[in-house]
Amino acid sequence: MRARAKIPGGRARAGYLPVIAAVDGLRPPFGLDTIEGRMSAVTDSARLRLLYELGCSFAERSELHELIPFVVDKCREALKAQGISVLLLDSERNELYFPYVAQDDPEIARRLSAMRFPADRGIAAEALASGMPVKVDDAQHDERLYRGIDRDTGLVTRNLLAVPLVSRRGAIGVIEAVNHLGGDPFSDDDLNFLETLAGGIAVALENARAHGRLKESEDRLRQQVAALQRDVARGDLFPEIVGASAGMARVFKLMETAAQSEITVLIEGETGTGKELVARGIFRASGRSARPFLVVNCAALPETLLESELFGHRRGAFTGALRDQIGMLRAADGGVIFLDEIGDMPLAMQAKLLRFLEAGEVVPLGEAFPHKVDVRVLCATNRDLRLEIARRNFREDLYYRIAAFPIHLPPLRERRDDIPLLASRFIAAAGERQHKHIRGIEPQALDLLSRYDWPGNVRELLNEIERAVAVAGEGDVIGSDNLSPAITAFAQGLQAENAVAPAPGPAVEVAPQAPVAGPIEPLREARTVFEVGHIRKALRECDGNVSQAARLLGLSRVSLQKKMKALGLR
Repeated sequence: MRARAKIPGGRARAGYLPVIAAVDGLRPPFGLDTIEGRMSAVTDSARLRLLYELGCSFAERSELHELIPFVVDKCREALKAQGISVLLLDSERNELYFPYVAQDDPEIARRLSAMRFPADRGIAAEALASGMPVKVDDAQHDERLYRGIDRDTGLVTRNLLAVPLVSRRGAIGVIEAVNHLGGDPFSDDDLNFLETLAGGIAVALENARAHGRLKESEDRLRQQVAALQRDVARGDLFPEIVGASAGMARVFKLMETAAQSEITVLIEGETGTGKELVARGIFRASGRSARPFLVVNCAALPETLLESELFGHRRGAFTGALRDQIGMLRAADGGVIFLDEIGDMPLAMQAKLLRFLEAGEVVPLGEAFPHKVDVRVLCATNRDLRLEIARRNFREDLYYRIAAFPIHLPPLRERRDDIPLLASRFIAAAGERQHKHIRGIEPQALDLLSRYDWPGNVRELLNEIERAVAVAGEGDVIGSDNLSPAITAFAQGLQAENAVAPAPGPAVEVAPQAPVAGPIEPLREARTVFEVGHIRKALRECDGNVSQAARLLGLSRVSLQKKMKALGLR
């Protein structure tokens, strides 16, 4: 390792060796006298001791968000400066921003942290482009000064030092000292000190970034593996989408179209219709199929946890944040994230999601600067989002952003032709899971399944078949007696309706007629009467508690409320 390193522009940087040695985790093999000899421009022994301490801190502290604030605070004290800032280059946007600021005015520090400005404007930009340190004694009369910073922060820049941060990969930013507190401008010794320190900061930043990339990759893989494990655990519930009805044919066509583009898709449908299956089908048929597919249930997490789950957080960002978490959006980078039940997302989170969809950037909790992410977003809801907009529960601008390509999944009662196919597939899968051979299902039992309204949709049918297979014996055929009380009660209602005799009246001779095929005409009315009585009985048993009655009936609370309204029970 050389004692003097070249930076772009050919200027030698004295004192680079002890800082680099400390960054590499090595204790400098020489005393302070040797350091002082190599750094003839820096004569203050206190600063020499500080450089040594900072060099050691580079080796001891691996967390960048702890290391750099510590360094800039110490640097501000040593230079007697009003403020020290580390500006980093966002090469994609060609902008400089302030991730690390030490200021004696907290309000100025806050405003600086929120600022970005073009990387080709200002004194810092000149230092970055030339690779040479810049010392300005009268900034207000220097035409290179970018006055937008003073205007937006309220700061008056009198004098400053700007030193490029140069790593092995080139210039990555600038460290800047503003306004010497002694009244006089900064000295050449101040510039030499800051230049010496800049080398260590640049290497520390590069090392920390590499460490961060590895850690982020590890976190991303951990979340992806967890998602895959969840998929394996539940993946055999719906081996594939089954459907031959006209309604499902339309869904398949829309899925094919959606898979060929990057458009944001909103999948609408009642609970249990298979919205996640459609999202996975779009993902598997798309160009992102080799990348991650992650699922977030927006209804399952409170707002604070949902924000952390999506956007990630820094350690210490809130109580219980014991380690950094990159969040699901960054974990799904390059792939697809499926936001299920987005209609249940809190309004504050809706605003943050909209910003992400518009900018493609993630700002973790406790962090000030964004991370660019390439993720396709698929959403699903069982709510009428237009109605939620009218109720002010959902943002209209977010709705139009996510509903660019809507896909409506029909409920099972509107695709009864698919019930025999689904039942056959579920019987085979349930038999395999339960290590039991089931020879099929009786026509009478299948007829009952096909007539039932299935308020829980495909998920309810799946659970019904799972139960029937468990009740049936080895080698049996599933019959009506293997079905659940909800189905058998429905069957009894049908039998009672069929057994109703006509009211007595005068005998009238009629010509013999062939028996009428199919159900008799009043069946719908009888079914309505049965449902009204059955729901009233459930409500009585639950003392009028709709949520408990819904669980008793095997419905969601929303489905039961809709049915009660339709039947005039509300």
